[in-house]
Amino acid sequence: MVYPIVKYGNPVLEKKAQTITEFDTPELSKLIDDMFESMYAAKGVGLAAPQIGISKRIAVIDTSLGEHEEDKIVLINPEIIHTEGKQNGEEGCLSLPGFREDVRRPLRVTVRTQDARGKTFETTGEELLARAFLHETDHLNGRLYISYISTLKRDLIKRKIRRLVKQGEW
Repeated sequence: MVYPIVKYGNPVLEKKAQTITEFDTPELSKLIDDMFESMYAAKGVGLAAPQIGISKRIAVIDTSLGEHEEDKIVLINPEIIHTEGKQNGEEGCLSLPGFREDVRRPLRVTVRTQDARGKTFETTGEELLARAFLHETDHLNGRLYISYISTLKRDLIKRKIRRLVKQGEW
């Protein structure tokens, strides 16, 4: 099932998501499958559950855009445990369609997380994957990438969104 993507302005995007405590259930498995399907339909490389209106600490990532099954990553209750280096790059968000800004992020990121069965593991990503780990974990903590850009740029985006809301296009 493809869920609609929740857009900026919806309160679910700005609150910390709930920890997942039940693993290896048909419901969790279906949610994960639906999240991947929704992410691919929206042409994203990552999707956090709050972006489909579900306040749970789960995110899916696939930097291959569905080209390589082995690139699919599920993060449940993730926490960033190590970062190093720096990278600047354009970042966008499925919940802020049409907007992209340069964001400075660490180049290499290690995350401690759980899989669908509840097994804890650590994984490290560089460049785009590191950016995706940080971006999706931020979503689970109620934070959006625009919090990393200048106040002026953030205010311009918010003003444009308010105009789109008034016009019924957001």
